[in-house]
Amino acid sequence: MELEEIAKNIRKKIFLMSYRAGSGHIAPSFSCVEILVALYFKILNIDKNNLNDENRDRFILSKGHASSALYSILAKKDIIEEKLLDTFCQKDGILGAHPEAHSIPGIEVSTGSLGHGLSFGSGIALAGKIDNKNYKVFVLLSDGECQEGSVWEAAAFASHHKLDNLVAVVDYNMLQSLGKTNEILSLEPFNDRWKAFGWGVKEVDGHNISKIIENLASLPYTNNKPSVLIAHTVKGKGISFMENVPLWHYRIPNNREEIEIALKELGLDRKEFEEALK
Repeated sequence: MELEEIAKNIRKKIFLMSYRAGSGHIAPSFSCVEILVALYFKILNIDKNNLNDENRDRFILSKGHASSALYSILAKKDIIEEKLLDTFCQKDGILGAHPEAHSIPGIEVSTGSLGHGLSFGSGIALAGKIDNKNYKVFVLLSDGECQEGSVWEAAAFASHHKLDNLVAVVDYNMLQSLGKTNEILSLEPFNDRWKAFGWGVKEVDGHNISKIIENLASLPYTNNKPSVLIAHTVKGKGISFMENVPLWHYRIPNNREEIEIALKELGLDRKEFEEALK
C-alpha cells in the first residue's frame, strides 16, 4: 500500500504544479505515475548521493511532456528539493515544461521533442556494453511517439547490437494530443511489431504497481535482445472527467465545478489546495 499512497501523492503534486502554473500536461503525466513509482522506488539502481556513478542505471523520460510527474518523483526521492516544484513553468524558474539535462540533478537527457529518447537510450546502452558496465537503460515512451520513424530506427539498432541492457516502457494509453492513436496512425499489432524488430516483449496493467515491478524485475525478457514492456494505461487516470478524453492533453481545469471534482477525487481539501497555491 505504501507505493500506492506515493502514487496518490504524486498525482496531487502534479495537479497543484500545473494549476499554479496554468500550464503543463496533467493527463499524460497521470497516465505514467505508477510506472515511475515502480521504477524509482523498486527497480532503478541509483544513489541520490552519487548520481554520477558510472554504474548507475539510466532513466530517460522520452515523453518529456510528462515532466511534472518526473519532477515530483525526484522530489519524493530527495534528489531535488520539494520547494522547487513551486517554480514549475514559472518565470525565472528552473523546472520547465520539458526536462533539461544539467538544469537539476537526475535528468540524464533533455527531452520533449518526441522520438529521440530511444535513440539516446540505445547509444548509452551500447556504450555500457563497450565499457563492460553492468547498468541498465530504461526509456519511457508515449504511444503516439511510436508513430515516429526514429523510434523504429532505434529499435532496429538496439536489436542489431543485442542491447539486452536496454528496456523500453511504453505508456500505452491509446490517445495522443488530438485524438485516438490508432485512428490518427495505427500502431497495431503493437506487440508483434516490437517482436518483428527483434525485441523481447511483455504487457502489463500500467496502473498495477506490483505487476509492473514483477515484469521489470526479470530482465532481459529474452537473452541478447532489448526488452519492451507495453503498459496499458488510462490517460488522465485519477480524475474522472479527464480519463480517456483527448481534450485534457493540454487543458487545465478552469471552472469551480471541475476544480471541486478534481480536489475530491485526488483527496485534496479546499483549504489544502488554497494553502498550496499561496
